[in-house]
Amino acid sequence: MKSLDELIFDNRFARLGDTFSSAVLPAPIEEPRLVVASNAAMALLDLDPRAADAPEFVQLFSGHKLWSTAEPRAMVYSGHQFGSYNPQLGDGRGLLLGEVLNNAGEHWDLHLKGAGMTPYSRMGDGRAVLRSSIREFLASEHLHALGIPSSRALCVTGSSTPVRREKFETAAMVLRLAPSHVRFGHFEFFYYTRQHEALKQLADFVLANHFADCQTEAQPYLAMFRQIIERNAELIARWQAYGFCHGVMNTDNMSILGITFDYGPYAFLDDFDANHVCNHSDDSGRYSFSNQVPIAHWNLSALGQALTPLIAVEDLRAALGLFLPLYQAQYLDLMRRRLGLQDADEGDEALIQRLLQLLQQSAVDYTRFFRTLGDSPAEQAVQVLRDEFVDLAGFDAWAADYLQRTQHHDDTPSARQTRMHGVNPKYILRNYLAQEAIQAAELGDYGPVRELHHVLSQPFAEQPEFAHYAQRPPHWGKHLEISCSS
Repeated sequence: MKSLDELIFDNRFARLGDTFSSAVLPAPIEEPRLVVASNAAMALLDLDPRAADAPEFVQLFSGHKLWSTAEPRAMVYSGHQFGSYNPQLGDGRGLLLGEVLNNAGEHWDLHLKGAGMTPYSRMGDGRAVLRSSIREFLASEHLHALGIPSSRALCVTGSSTPVRREKFETAAMVLRLAPSHVRFGHFEFFYYTRQHEALKQLADFVLANHFADCQTEAQPYLAMFRQIIERNAELIARWQAYGFCHGVMNTDNMSILGITFDYGPYAFLDDFDANHVCNHSDDSGRYSFSNQVPIAHWNLSALGQALTPLIAVEDLRAALGLFLPLYQAQYLDLMRRRLGLQDADEGDEALIQRLLQLLQQSAVDYTRFFRTLGDSPAEQAVQVLRDEFVDLAGFDAWAADYLQRTQHHDDTPSARQTRMHGVNPKYILRNYLAQEAIQAAELGDYGPVRELHHVLSQPFAEQPEFAHYAQRPPHWGKHLEISCSS
């Protein structure tokens, strides 16, 4: 394990030069203090967990100190926001401090969010608030624990620096890790500004460093685009299967690696609602839960448009045609596993859709339904769950078909429970749990956010001492309004 001063930096993106990013130093926040840290994220850098106790840990991740070999850069990009093109966005409050090379030969971007103003701050103050920083930290680490591809979060540093949003809050910084922070919007910026040489340079950089296996293909750029489609199809399938709503699926928030990225007004479904909108600024419902699939396809089409100087249009269209079948196959596989089904049947899609309709009609808790379904043998489980439904005849008909599907499964009750509990979490990051932890942190008590992080890092484990985190949410907790403001 390494100490903080033993990290090795190899800043590949910085070497692309000023066309792609601007050199900016982080602006420190006042009276920094460690709010929470992730040992699992620290391990990606080979850092000893005890490094978080060192005074320089908070200094480095609050803008007060910097490694001599770090090269902080603010990245430039553009993107489509709520369907409209914004010609220049970029890192308005975050900095790519550099890329750390770990012992396994992996590069990890160190991205400090809330690091102050940059050339792309667009009249903003360049700060993030404690509230949004905690939300990003919890979501990043929880989605990873659920098996949903995500950027990672190493720590949150709080401060006494005041910032004005809807009200006065305190500034914070979150240290985000990812193999790359290149977004769809990076390619859009160079396409729409007609910097096609820079576009090719960026594509070559991404190809060499993140899709190296595509370099030997007859059409390397097309092969890379296909892999981006495949990764995003799997990502969205996992979002939909686990009831995750991103809230702001702008193209500048979409990663070329197919990882969940740029957490804002996200939510996990409490009661199942396919039309749930988690962002109270999304008046049209563009980024509703059910719209995440077509929006992902739309965003991939926007990326494809930006790649037209490198890939023939007919090839791009053919590749885009892969998205929905890939998504559907991944989603059906995940939902079969969540239902405890061990094989595939042509009637499974209809069985799943009928269940979702019943869940919606009766406002059944999405996470608790699947966990309870695996608590006991199928015949007993459906009887326990029956009382959750208003349409008893509809549920009974569905349950009969479900039980028929499980009849030929020969695993024991305990094996079934182990198998289903391995894919159906007991604990999920509900907005009200995050809000309670945030409120405590804003009063200087970081115990609740650290405990919540601990519980959510093991979402499939029983953890009987923390069973209260798996309770039904209170009525007020289902109706929190979350905004993009951070």
